[in-house]
Amino acid sequence: MKKISSLLALLIAMLLVSSCKDHETYADQKKKERAAINAYIQKQGIKVITESEFLKDTITDVSKKEFVLFDNTGVYMQIVRKGCGKKVKSGETVRVLCRFNEYNLLTDTLVTTNNILYYASMPEKMSVTNTSGTFTATFVSGVMMSKYSSTSVPAGWLIPLTYINVGRMVAEGDELARVNIIVPHSQGTSSALASVIPCYYEITYERGI
Repeated sequence: MKKISSLLALLIAMLLVSSCKDHETYADQKKKERAAINAYIQKQGIKVITESEFLKDTITDVSKKEFVLFDNTGVYMQIVRKGCGKKVKSGETVRVLCRFNEYNLLTDTLVTTNNILYYASMPEKMSVTNTSGTFTATFVSGVMMSKYSSTSVPAGWLIPLTYINVGRMVAEGDELARVNIIVPHSQGTSSALASVIPCYYEITYERGI
């Protein structure tokens, strides 16, 4: 009996140790996130510039693969095109239409997009308000709203609005604003926040009617 009790106690102890090893803490998840972001930056040959460098001209040199890191949010942003039209003014509320690709950086996979023929007539539609330079927004319709069952717009999507124009293509040569952003979980969707998932987005912004 003593031998059986000892073996049982040993088995329980081993199971407890194994369980502890399998349990991933929030700190562990954040380390994995940071590693995934760093790996992506290295793999893509991204040159990270500081906010102070960026604010000299608010340009990221695409030929040099420059991304600006916003220290207070952890978001990395590359402005591919500043876009036609004008910025969203302080005190203004506008409809903004977006086309996007969303990649999970932990798995290096495309997880959501509306850049396919099926969604040709259905861009992401959001209501955006600029209150003294602070942007807030809610989804009105689109793939993101449907997939994540939420009208909340990821905070990372709003950061570019300070620096880009949001207009419509009405003349030859007009182009929509386009940005690429690396978004840590804290600035992402509710799903990313819950599971500590960093995402990479390619997004265009167009002023709605």
